[in-house]
Amino acid sequence: MKKIKIRTEKVEMEAELNETKTARLIWEKLPMESKVNTWGEEIYFPIPVVASLENGVEVVKEGDIAYWPEGNCFCIFFGKTPVSTDKEIRPASAVNLVGKILGNPKELKKVKSGEEIIISPLP
Repeated sequence: MKKIKIRTEKVEMEAELNETKTARLIWEKLPMESKVNTWGEEIYFPIPVVASLENGVEVVKEGDIAYWPEGNCFCIFFGKTPVSTDKEIRPASAVNLVGKILGNPKELKKVKSGEEIIISPLP
């Protein structure tokens, strides 16, 4: 597993990328900078990676990191989205799971839309 650092104005945390093809494509493009969008308790932002659906899932867990093929976006889930149910965290549509936050994903509640976010590789 490869480790990455996620940094915004208010939050810095580490995460692990899994061994999927999509995660490898993301790793190859690091470091990346973008502006955050929020959707409920999800952060997402466009990245310079194009990948198709790979073992897509429609339900995720708190702390999951995913790639959303429909928007070419990196997504971090730290709670419910507007389409979640009482028991499930749901993305807007199917995503590729690419990793997991190490630490407390709820820290991401401090991050607001429009903030800069930087994703960089850790040695």
